[in-house]
Amino acid sequence: MKEWDIHHIMLREIITVTFALFAVIDMLGSIPILISLKNKMGGISAMRATLVSGALILGFFFAGEMFLHILGLDIPSFAIAGSIVLFILALEMILGLEFFKADTNAKAGSIVPIAFPIIAGSGTLTTIMSIKSVYHSYNILIGIAINLVIIYLILKSLNYLERLLGPSGILVIRKFFGVILLAIAVKILKNNLIVSPIGI
Repeated sequence: MKEWDIHHIMLREIITVTFALFAVIDMLGSIPILISLKNKMGGISAMRATLVSGALILGFFFAGEMFLHILGLDIPSFAIAGSIVLFILALEMILGLEFFKADTNAKAGSIVPIAFPIIAGSGTLTTIMSIKSVYHSYNILIGIAINLVIIYLILKSLNYLERLLGPSGILVIRKFFGVILLAIAVKILKNNLIVSPIGI
């Protein structure tokens, strides 16, 4: 197939895809909530979270629409579900309350909510499905691989980042990015309610 022709590997496309995914995943903006979850769960399995995130992203890359169709779901419904989880996490960050009762098992917590919806959330997965029509598959896969390396490095560096920021720094950043996360959740919810209005 032409789509898989190795000659279609282009540095420009790889850079564009890599930065697009980096912006959507927003690992830097997620650092405060990741630190909070790490402390709740007694640690985060960086490798497990990265592998699960990668599996979700690649799964949607190859068979996203078909999978949702089999389950009788559509992309807007999937996005709305993810936005609700993000909304709850954002309120927790802003108000200092504990809505999310994190599993003390770091392996389980590394999957939900870290791998999904924080890393491989609705925005990431729908972006992956959207850029398939614009860029060649090799370039997208390379861009995904680069982002997975970045994800792993940030998750492995959470202890260092926590020491670097300090308690007061984490508190300020946590509340600031809580508002940002809340706005993102509302935007995802609003956009997908418009795309797929609720009705019988």
